[in-house]
Amino acid sequence: MPAPPPNTRTKDSEGLPDLPRKGRGAVSNRPSHRFENPDRYDIDDGWSDHERAEWARARRDTILGIDTVRRIISRNTSPDVGFNTSINPYKGCEHGCIYCFARPTHAYLDLSPGMDFETRIFRKPDAARQLRIELSERNYKPAPLALGINTDAYQPTERSEKLTRSLLEVLYEFRHPVHIVTKSALIQRDLDILAPMAALRLFKASISITTLDRDLARVMEPRAATPGKRLDTVRALSAAGIPVSVMAAPIIPGLTCHEIENILKASAEAGARSAGHVLIRLPHEVQVLFEEWLRNHFPDRADKVLNHIRQCRGGKLYNAAFNTRMTGTGPIADLIHRRFAAAVRRCGLDGPRVPSDFSQFRGGDPQMSLF
Repeated sequence: MPAPPPNTRTKDSEGLPDLPRKGRGAVSNRPSHRFENPDRYDIDDGWSDHERAEWARARRDTILGIDTVRRIISRNTSPDVGFNTSINPYKGCEHGCIYCFARPTHAYLDLSPGMDFETRIFRKPDAARQLRIELSERNYKPAPLALGINTDAYQPTERSEKLTRSLLEVLYEFRHPVHIVTKSALIQRDLDILAPMAALRLFKASISITTLDRDLARVMEPRAATPGKRLDTVRALSAAGIPVSVMAAPIIPGLTCHEIENILKASAEAGARSAGHVLIRLPHEVQVLFEEWLRNHFPDRADKVLNHIRQCRGGKLYNAAFNTRMTGTGPIADLIHRRFAAAVRRCGLDGPRVPSDFSQFRGGDPQMSLF
């Protein structure tokens, strides 16, 4: 009998049903990543239905690993982002946001973009030391720098690891401008560094607010701060004199798009100065994970949401083409952009943005120039 095709299950190898776990976004540890044929399944090994249900509800702990790097500053040439250098102190993210575009990066570690991405976190303990070396190089030129742009720099493990804080200490010492996008209230811990940096035009913050619906946020972004806490964070940063932007990202047609105006209104009232948005992106394995999550949590509207996304992506769930991958195309995408622009004007979030000051940079340590 011919072997079954990859990523399928025969009758004899029927696995346990995939069930949402409390505190986690992905429903399963599938699909296997695109560099691997076998898939991962939970197999029935004879336990009773009650014991199986208890196992499915069991808490899955986070495992921390170490990621060693030769360079801490990454560079890109993408025309879709407003920076070309970034620092990511972590790989993987405990927030567990089901839509996260960074999930496929775990495939390069031979791990699943599903549950592994949010439970197998790799930290870079030498990040601050390496940053000091790179900023001290004679030929280094300061440029717009994003901290934690791939995975959140203030995810839960940062409470104990404090890698982001150590990086900020180095950036402040060198007077290097930096921008952080986060959905965590933990950023308030570092106001003693961030407020003085902002006063020197060295720091800006963006808080990601995808929904004001606490129940939706609980299953879509299970370990991120609640919507209310994010608005409180906007208030705290704004009160400290930090320029705060709100990112309505991602906007999900048919699921969160009706909240655009309310998100911007609440953000403006909390002290935000500007706003941005991105249409949901579902690269590689995220397509399967997102559909699996959607059909488990919102079976009544799953087809509608997926069809709306396809209408924004030329009939597919994702199109990676530059200049449109963040915005999508078609009538639904156009309507979302027009509504967003109108709400920005109405809420006063379209004022001039304060540019960062690169003239204060203190680099080029002569001692380091020997290496």
